Amino acid sequence: MNNQFKRETTEEVEVEREVQPEKEKAELPRNFFTMMFTDGVISKEAATDMLPFIIFIAFLGMIYIGNRHFAENNIRDIDRLGKEVKELSWDYKTLKADLMMKSTQTEVAREVDTLGLMEPVEPPKKIVIAEGEFE
Repeated sequence: MNNQFKRETTEEVEVEREVQPEKEKAELPRNFFTMMFTDGVISKEAATDMLPFIIFIAFLGMIYIGNRHFAENNIRDIDRLGKEVKELSWDYKTLKADLMMKSTQTEVAREVDTLGLMEPVEPPKKIVIAEGEFE
């Protein structure tokens, strides 16, 4: 038993091939790259053999670019934090100077004067207790 349908279709395809004229292939322009790939400097096989290495080099390039972006972001953060530390240091020194100013005796006396407290003019008295007096 033979497959008649298969034979008929293959015969039709052969007849169609005979009838159609062959198309001319377009010639590639003669420049450096086409000469390099077609004339045998780098063959298709050599190019496909080099593909893993090319992918590896591209991967290293992406890592290099990512590392550069990461480093630049870190530098920006360090600069921003340095400026913030300087500003906080200035605030600390200002507040410390204000506190030193407000804690002087004359400033304290001026502040408590509004409450009705007066600075004592007499020196403090020493209380002396005899040995047997407190028992």
